[in-house]
Amino acid sequence: MRDRFDVRLATPDDAAAICRIYNQGIEDRVATLETELRTPDERRAWLTSRSPRHPVIVAVSGPDVAGWGSLNVYNPREAYRFVADFSVYVDRAWRGKGVGDVLLARLTALAREHGFHKMVLSAFPTNTGGMALYGKHGFRTVGIYKEMGLLDGRWVDTIVMEKLL
Repeated sequence: MRDRFDVRLATPDDAAAICRIYNQGIEDRVATLETELRTPDERRAWLTSRSPRHPVIVAVSGPDVAGWGSLNVYNPREAYRFVADFSVYVDRAWRGKGVGDVLLARLTALAREHGFHKMVLSAFPTNTGGMALYGKHGFRTVGIYKEMGLLDGRWVDTIVMEKLL
């Protein structure tokens, strides 16, 4: 049976947990081309600098932040204002327990509420958990960027996906 999670808007008090989970994603080399670990202060500043149209949410189980997600600016050009990029990161201890599912469902609802027409993502095709999640939520593959980034001395591909809302 899957665990139950509450999903709410993140607050500056969540910065340390968001930082820890994001750093796990960086260290695990399965979810991002980012290589520099973040600090709670940097994540707090990131949280407070965001517009209401690009919220950060957390999934919590009791006192534990199990994961976080965000709607992100895809491109600052005005013509792209109806396209949202997004992020979903799940704590190692909570992976495979439905956290990503509840986060992506809520992000999709928020994207609709904020008037977005499309959600897009770029991910590693080797991230099997992420690929299953995106497929379950109706994202379709647009293409593969070959050798998109150099990670640990190795060129890695990224997959580009989209979902019309």
